[in-house]
Amino acid sequence: MHQLITIGNAAKASGLTAKMIRHYEQSGLLQRPARTEAGYRLYNNEQLNQLKFIRQARNLGFSLHEIKSLLSLWQDPERESRAVKLMAEQHLHEIETKISELQHIQQVLTELATSCRGDSSPDCSILQQLAKID
Repeated sequence: MHQLITIGNAAKASGLTAKMIRHYEQSGLLQRPARTEAGYRLYNNEQLNQLKFIRQARNLGFSLHEIKSLLSLWQDPERESRAVKLMAEQHLHEIETKISELQHIQQVLTELATSCRGDSSPDCSILQQLAKID
């Protein structure tokens, strides 16, 4: 039995908002749902599973373009797992690079904050460091 659910129920079941579901539909990530005579969207189990997949992938930081590729691989029984692994490893490398950059920013900001007296004086070493032009 294939039960059809409204966008509100699909949102609750998938952990997404109705607005995001409509966005994913418009961007081509999700196939267009059936509609009632009144124009209300109705989602089937397959679409609900796709929405859950999309939410999980977004939570891991994959872009919409990457998610489209992952969905295609997920739905392809002839896929090679190495293609999926390669995508995950590339994304992991990007995340590691971002973490490194954020750690550098954290270090610099910590040093700047430590160097500032933070008193009633107008002298501010943070502003002085930011104003340095190399």
